[in-house]
Amino acid sequence: MILQVKDITKRFGVVRALEGVSLDVGRGEVHALVGENGAGKSTLTRIIGGAERADAGDISFEGSSQALSSPAAALAAGISIVYQHLNLSDELTVAGNLYLGREPRRALRGGVDDKAMRRAVTAWLDRLGAEFPADELVGRLSPSDRQLAEIARGLSHDPKLLIMDEPTASLAPVAAERVFAVLRELTAAGLAVIYITHELAHVFDLADRVTVLKDGRNALSAPIAEVDRGGLIEAMVGRAVEELFPPRTQQPDRAAAPALELRDLTLPGYFESVSFSIAPGEVVGLGGLVGSGRSRVARAIFGDPPERAADPLRGTVLVDGESFRPRGPRSAVKRGIGFVPEDRKAAGLVLGATVADNIALPQLERLASFGVLRRGAERAVAERETEALRIKTPGVDAEVGNLSGGNQQKVVLAKWLARGCRVLILDEPTPGVDVGAKAEIYLLVRKLADEGTAVLLISSDLPELLGLSDRVLVMSRGRIVAELEAEAATEESVMKAAFDGMETAPGLESAA
Repeated sequence: MILQVKDITKRFGVVRALEGVSLDVGRGEVHALVGENGAGKSTLTRIIGGAERADAGDISFEGSSQALSSPAAALAAGISIVYQHLNLSDELTVAGNLYLGREPRRALRGGVDDKAMRRAVTAWLDRLGAEFPADELVGRLSPSDRQLAEIARGLSHDPKLLIMDEPTASLAPVAAERVFAVLRELTAAGLAVIYITHELAHVFDLADRVTVLKDGRNALSAPIAEVDRGGLIEAMVGRAVEELFPPRTQQPDRAAAPALELRDLTLPGYFESVSFSIAPGEVVGLGGLVGSGRSRVARAIFGDPPERAADPLRGTVLVDGESFRPRGPRSAVKRGIGFVPEDRKAAGLVLGATVADNIALPQLERLASFGVLRRGAERAVAERETEALRIKTPGVDAEVGNLSGGNQQKVVLAKWLARGCRVLILDEPTPGVDVGAKAEIYLLVRKLADEGTAVLLISSDLPELLGLSDRVLVMSRGRIVAELEAEAATEESVMKAAFDGMETAPGLESAA
């Protein structure tokens, strides 16, 4: 075994993060580490990587415990970590980020060898199938491209053990499979991998063994061949999850006036002539490859066009039959539109603010008297929503940045539930969310639809897209290329429409 973890315990104040956790990883092995949000997975990886000190227990890497005394020492020993929370600088290029602090030097003239650095980074980007150059500023990358850059950085250290914490949460299936292919090549050459994910399909596709953590303790550890999906879920959540996608109890009334309608909506360079409508109580899925323009359409509806758009938004948006001009998020919120963005940390939350403050943001005017926020009213709303969504937090006064990813996502949803929306746009609503929390979010989406909310769902997770949607629209190169009723929509038909659109639709190079 290259890594042996034995009886690790870690507490933060009165909170027990880990209690007697053990784990071992062999050379050339992919060891999946799974569990609900808050189970202790990220804490364990920080301890292995030297970023945290365990209160008790032993860790041995290649027979030595001294290698893990600090992040720098762990990296020097051959342990590289791709963290769930991206650690890239927006102001640096991709190459500058990947080689920050270890830039290659020119032999004769001195200074940084930029050409050698770009060549090395380009080789990794090409191997991962990235479509952006090494000299692109990270701040200009989409969340999925940033994730690929983070993975490339982890691999560029040529590690002996690679720890990946939700590495493909924001990637489309095609991009994720390219990453898996690279991992298979590297593990065949002896690389050991700890792979943390909430995507159970990835566990069975990639892993040799799996360990489940629940409430900071070992709940299961076994070869993947000895575990089935139901048993894995039960070990994670402590109960069987019989129905991931709840059935409809109400059918949308498509004869009614649409809650949201788009007519020839166009943002030159990003998407063109996008037309569709959503009935009250209907969930319309928007599928397609990453870069097809799905998120740009969602942001445009919410009044958040890209900063570099050369021309204004054209076309018509109607809410409940009345024309609406998206002039900014404030105007969208006033018209009853809510938006859960793809990147919750950058656009969906104020990480340094409390849970209560985040939940209150869309409805400050309702919670204020004569311009002064009524803290009691804010707290009451926050406590109601945290209880309803079962958000795991020490309290509504806790900083939202300290919550797990799944609970942060619930806070984003809670603020729109508290506000109340006629139209709710969900852009990749469950990346980094465990299976138990996913089931709760899906039940919530179904409940909102049954109560009459119109939902626009953007998701690269095809089972999620198909399991929740009443209709599926497929985008490719900035245009709608197919519309599929739920009964006729399959993963194959959605992907076929997306790829066929790449062949037939005129290109819009900036679509994202």
